[in-house]
Amino acid sequence: MEAQQPFDPINAFAELGRINLNETDLDGVLHKVAELSKRTVAGVDEASVTLIRGKNTHTAAFTGSLALSLDERQYEGGGGPCLQAAATTATLSLPDLTQEERWPNYVRHAINAGILSSLSVGLPVHDNVAGALNLYSRKPDAFDDDAVVLAQTFSGYAAVALANAHIFDATVTLAQQMQAAMEHRAVIEQAKGIVMAGRRCGPDEAFVILSRLSQDSNRKLRDVARALVAQTNEQARGE
Repeated sequence: MEAQQPFDPINAFAELGRINLNETDLDGVLHKVAELSKRTVAGVDEASVTLIRGKNTHTAAFTGSLALSLDERQYEGGGGPCLQAAATTATLSLPDLTQEERWPNYVRHAINAGILSSLSVGLPVHDNVAGALNLYSRKPDAFDDDAVVLAQTFSGYAAVALANAHIFDATVTLAQQMQAAMEHRAVIEQAKGIVMAGRRCGPDEAFVILSRLSQDSNRKLRDVARALVAQTNEQARGE
């Protein structure tokens, strides 16, 4: 099969810069990074993105099952170029896996799968999230100096896009949590008002009563409050 003409790097960088975070999420950005890197860097047969958050390491995006398998073999063995690149934000080029003496289990697996060279570039995604862009090739010496520089430049653009997506995703999640908390507080205040009217007590005592109901029924306070409000509304409609 004739090799696919590499995508113009300038166009690839422009695509990363045009990502609209209102129209995609972090997963979408990750898959865009993997696909564009495969199309942009000459010699790439498969690409993936590794993310590390604390003790959790996983392949967040990949262009094919082979890339996923290669990544996961490194995770299982606790070592490999993608893990080292992510941990150190360095660039690890393995030009000829048949001559590579590090990580023997992973190297054996890669060679058996037909992969003979690889390139992993660290991605500083966020303060508590590290990552690596992993490029795999079926040819030895697939990534020359120009390809390495291009991959590093691409990774720099990708890291900015991923960091922005991570912050955007975290901000949206926080906003959703705050909205939910406000809604929970509102229904709890409604339930307190119902208890105060029915028991002729103050707000503190009403809260204690709701808390006791929550504990006795092994339900969250907000669920107890929501059920009480719903029951009261149904009774009001039935009158």
